[in-house]
This record gives sequence, C-alpha cells and structure tokens, in this order.
Amino acid sequence: MERISWNQYFMAQSHLLALRSTCTRLMVGATIVRDKRIIAGGYNGSVTGSIHCVDEGCYVIDGHCVRTVHAEANALLQCAKFGVPTENADIYVTHFPCLQCCKQLIQSGIKTVYYAEDYHNHPYAVELFEEAGVDTIKVELDYLAVDTHYVEKKELVQSLLKKISSNNDDDSEELKREAESLFKL
Repeated sequence: MERISWNQYFMAQSHLLALRSTCTRLMVGATIVRDKRIIAGGYNGSVTGSIHCVDEGCYVIDGHCVRTVHAEANALLQCAKFGVPTENADIYVTHFPCLQCCKQLIQSGIKTVYYAEDYHNHPYAVELFEEAGVDTIKVELDYLAVDTHYVEKKELVQSLLKKISSNNDDDSEELKREAESLFKL
C-alpha cells in the first residue's frame, strides 16, 4: 500500500478545516506544521462570539469582507494564544495568502507556504515572500477526494433534476432517485 505524501496529508487537513469556514465568499483553511507535526489550524470566520457571514452576509468594504479573520491569521493567533512558536514552521493553505496574511506569515517566521490554489496572488506579496526567503510552493490536492465545490454541484444537480422530472418516464425517475441518494437531496 502506498502512503499519502506529507504534502497531500497536510493539504487535505487544510481543506477539511476550510469546511468550517463561515464566510460565504470563500472557504479557506490553513494548517501550520513543524517537523511534520501539526501545531495549529485555522479557517476564515468571524471574531469569536460575533455575527457570521453565513448569518447576515459578508460585510464588504473596498471589495473585501472585513467581518472575517483569515485562516492564516487564525492559525497564527492560535499559536500565539497557547504559546506555540512558529519560527521555521511551514503553513499549508487552500489558497495563496493575501497581502496582509503574507506579511503576518513572514513576521511569524514561517519558512515555507504551501498552497493549493492561486487566488489574486498579489505581486507585492510574491515580492515580499521572495525578499524574506519564504518559499511558496503550489501543492494541488490530488490524492484524496475532498470536494470543495459540493454546494455548487448540489445546486446544479437539483436544477438538472427539475428539468428532467418533466419527462415523467422510468429512466428520469431512476436518475432522480440515484441523484437524491448520492447527493442527499
């Protein structure tokens, strides 16, 4: 049996964390790792005890949701809160970090940023990572079947089911039952 690679393992963890996100614009997860051990994890969501985007929508200013604390920041803050050093640690993030998170990661001593998807990769963030000697490595999650687009797929299947249900034939009914079973509709 072939074992999952460390990069795939930690990236899968970040995708799992992203499923806890409360922001409706983008679900992001981050896992901080030192010596092949997870030391912290975070996802983007509101300040503890505050209103979440899933409850009242995003609070957008200048194209950014200001309600959420980013996944990378949440993971770093978890380390700070519990006294866990981040010097020479790595971080696995579902999306390329924004400019603010880039600066926080550099200041916290992160040595490598592994990310799964490009996301508005700010040129200055790329420059800052290079200047600071922080490696950025794209690691697409390809080993495990972690579906980060399940909401969109469910909506598409529901739409298709509505269209085929007008046929009222045996094949349409069988497809409808199978889709409902697979997607828990």
